[in-house]
Amino acid sequence: MDEIAHVRLSSVVLPLRTPISDAKVLTGRQRPMTEVVFLFAEITTAGGHEGIGFSYSKRAGGPGQFAHAQEIAPVLIGEDPSDIGRLWTKLSWAGASVGRSGLATQAIAAFDVCLWDLKARRAGLSVAKLLGAHRDSVRTYNTSGGFLHTPVEQVIENAKASVASGIGGIKLKVGQPDWRTDIARVTAVREALGEDVPLMVDANQQWDRATAMRMGRVLEEFGLVWIEEPLDAYDAQGHADLARSLDTPIATGEMLTSVAEHVRLIDLGASDIVQPDAPRVGGITQFQKLAAYAEHRQLDLAPHFAMEIHLHLAAAYPLEPWVEHFDWLEPLFEESLVTNGGRMRVSERPGLGITLTGQARAWTVATAECGKLP
Repeated sequence: MDEIAHVRLSSVVLPLRTPISDAKVLTGRQRPMTEVVFLFAEITTAGGHEGIGFSYSKRAGGPGQFAHAQEIAPVLIGEDPSDIGRLWTKLSWAGASVGRSGLATQAIAAFDVCLWDLKARRAGLSVAKLLGAHRDSVRTYNTSGGFLHTPVEQVIENAKASVASGIGGIKLKVGQPDWRTDIARVTAVREALGEDVPLMVDANQQWDRATAMRMGRVLEEFGLVWIEEPLDAYDAQGHADLARSLDTPIATGEMLTSVAEHVRLIDLGASDIVQPDAPRVGGITQFQKLAAYAEHRQLDLAPHFAMEIHLHLAAAYPLEPWVEHFDWLEPLFEESLVTNGGRMRVSERPGLGITLTGQARAWTVATAECGKLP
């Protein structure tokens, strides 16, 4: 039996080229986002096998994730890295007093993703193949070019460049104080791209129930793939009412931090398209539990952010999913993901197929280690 010999944690601050604004910024709920803080876990076994995983936070929470991970990491030393489910539970109990959702779960996610990466690398398989892939590529759409701080002319240019690069769909941010500005931007992009390019919109929890219903009805004419987060992320009943009333599918779930929270949405019929985020719900182990339940209910899947992880998980989902394309994380990894024909290709590299760049190491603001390297 191999065993975990060493764990290294890193807190990495990724600066964004341009401050990012969505509806929450335009209405004063949040400040523009200037960086993303990553928690990386690197595990080495006594037999010399290695894995890497990560979680992340936006605007706040990075130091908290790192601190919690540092506290619970020692319980992994001496354990069999193949026992991933049991180790998730052990990590959860190590920090039981802070619960099984939120920041605590997001800290566990970095370890969990790392253990799956290690297991797949040891098997010589991609994570998708290890889980049981249904496809070797996944439909993909771009989000990073359509934020509200971007003038509509630039949004159109970004969208055309994304399509030309092999990305299939385009998502636009909406939820501005004047709803007519939203409609004008969606109209301009639809006219520029034509009817055949899949188009989605994301309100980032901006609207109240009445506004969401009115906007949903106005947006019906655009043939959208979905309307994302029209309401507060925890307003399950409101999302369910919208899903029943509108022809356009409702997508939500990215802000939730446990499987139980997603199950409540699904049971109420609040999401036509589930959007879990593996780092937020606790990693691949928890994501797979949710995916099984979503598939049982015949729901579509479109994981949020972190395409380097979610490409593998989407490839293993039985129903045809979507993966969100963000170029923000590209400076962190030596490898690039390939898009063509509207799809993102699953790499044949073992594990997640990622290694950290020297720049990622340079952006590291804190590290911690436990155990001993073999």
